[in-house]
Amino acid sequence: MTSKEKVAALREEMQKNNVDAFIVYSADPHMSEYLPEEWQERAWLSGFLGSAGFVVVTKDKAGLWTDGRYFTQAAIELEGSGIDLFKDGMEGTPNYIDWIISEIPAGGKVAVNAVAASHANWELLSQKFNSKNITLADAPLLKEVWKDRGTPSANPIFVHPVERAGKSVSDKIAAIRQKMEEQEATVHIISSLDDVAWTLNLRGSDVESNPVFLGYIVITKNDAVLFTGLEKMEVAARKQMDDSFVKMMPYEEFYNYLKTFKNEKVLVSPNSNQQIFETLKSDNQFIKAPVPGNLMKAQKNEAELEGFRTVMVRDGVAMVKFLYWLTHNAGKETMNEYSIGQKLKGFRAEGENFVGESFGSIVGYKDNGAIMHYSAKKEGSKEVTNEETILVDSGGQYLEGTTDITRTFALGTPSEEFKRNSTLVLQGLIRLSMVKFPKGTKGVQLDAIARLPLWMEGKDFNHGTGHGVGSFMNVHEGPQNIRKDLNPQELLPGMVCSNEPGYYLEGHYGIRHENLIVVKESETTIHGTFYEFETLTFCPFFKDTVVKEMLSESEIAWLNGYHKTCEEKLAPYLEGEVKEWFLQLVSPL
Repeated sequence: MTSKEKVAALREEMQKNNVDAFIVYSADPHMSEYLPEEWQERAWLSGFLGSAGFVVVTKDKAGLWTDGRYFTQAAIELEGSGIDLFKDGMEGTPNYIDWIISEIPAGGKVAVNAVAASHANWELLSQKFNSKNITLADAPLLKEVWKDRGTPSANPIFVHPVERAGKSVSDKIAAIRQKMEEQEATVHIISSLDDVAWTLNLRGSDVESNPVFLGYIVITKNDAVLFTGLEKMEVAARKQMDDSFVKMMPYEEFYNYLKTFKNEKVLVSPNSNQQIFETLKSDNQFIKAPVPGNLMKAQKNEAELEGFRTVMVRDGVAMVKFLYWLTHNAGKETMNEYSIGQKLKGFRAEGENFVGESFGSIVGYKDNGAIMHYSAKKEGSKEVTNEETILVDSGGQYLEGTTDITRTFALGTPSEEFKRNSTLVLQGLIRLSMVKFPKGTKGVQLDAIARLPLWMEGKDFNHGTGHGVGSFMNVHEGPQNIRKDLNPQELLPGMVCSNEPGYYLEGHYGIRHENLIVVKESETTIHGTFYEFETLTFCPFFKDTVVKEMLSESEIAWLNGYHKTCEEKLAPYLEGEVKEWFLQLVSPL
């Protein structure tokens, strides 16, 4: 079926159930960013493949809301679907709830699938709809439309050893129980997959590129229970659970188990699915707060940081070999954006303990570089020659850590305009890398530092400057970030973030430069404690796209120092022509 046919089939189900509007969030029961195949409902319905966005279908209209990263991509993928694009955050774009209210009759009915909708979204919908006498209902209508959605994977669940995790399962659960006690909670539910995996020092592969598995944890004062596919548990994983006094029950028993709780104070994140709240609400009280382990997970311990530093060398070597291959073979052999991504994966796979990509590589040649989260398909991706520019955003999952890096460079002779804009973006990265900031600083307070060179020329970019990164875990991790949005989470030592300003000229090219950085303590003065960033990524930038005259002395010194560090870290693992080329690349500006 085409997207248009799928929407028509959904409308038939809506009519049968007397539903005026149906919302399809990009979500699974665990509110994941990247979804197991069987839960990619929004992508299946609309054809839009971005990681963020949702669809609203009424009796005669349909719309998709997504953010600035995906405006260009969504416009292309929605073509012919009958689904209108709403550019979230842009002036003139209506809030989706207000739009629904304006499109359906008074006293109408709106439905969502409660197991694939967060409690926070449900509450927001309820509040706004109640004032307009609109009913909100749980109705999994897509079950009747999407018949061949597949089944959950049977991929193994394996141990992430304490030597790499840095903290035992028992210690983590004890720390979580301490937080429960502080909040007077008697039951705690963990439903987000990365928090489940981190708490139990386990990993899996139920979600592409994310080493997680489908599961829930329920912790009480005396018990800890994991709900997952028991047949997937490797012997060592079962033993680790037994040794840590964690009981194991089938994934399907989770909601039945919740029904046994009466008169409990349940600590649960508002970002958990609404079905959890529906199951518990009549007999229990809720303490709606972030999962305590989430912040613990974000502050990497020394074992995890050593893992990052180790894999950054391995990943940097793979990147240098790849960059040499691409710059020396483009225009000489047939290649396209998709095959280049596969070639890069191959270079990474040569490294020790490589598990897979941390996300699907973004390889954007020429104007495709302006599509921020462009994903080249196997069929029909753009041929790449030795002309113009290319943006390569990629990452690897290794047993010791996760990487995420972007380099944008010229395969031909870059224009003066491109070089100038590339330098502005690099200035932003350098300034954020050099910043020192007082304890208590939030990411939003640093975001402008990376944007300032662009802002001074009336330019900007439509994505965050930085996101948190997991330790052999999800490449996007909270609660910290560096972006324009107001986020109350302060930056704390051990938090790993990306540093990735960009600039995109639709129809021409895109530029993004990205390293990973970690917060560390710098000094304590009479004005308090100050933090700074340590750059974790080791891979040179291309000097032929840098306008030296635009950089300050301190910015030039940072770039030369960074390249010297890259030489020290990577040169011992390179040889022959690749090494000679690399040494030229890291020579002083």
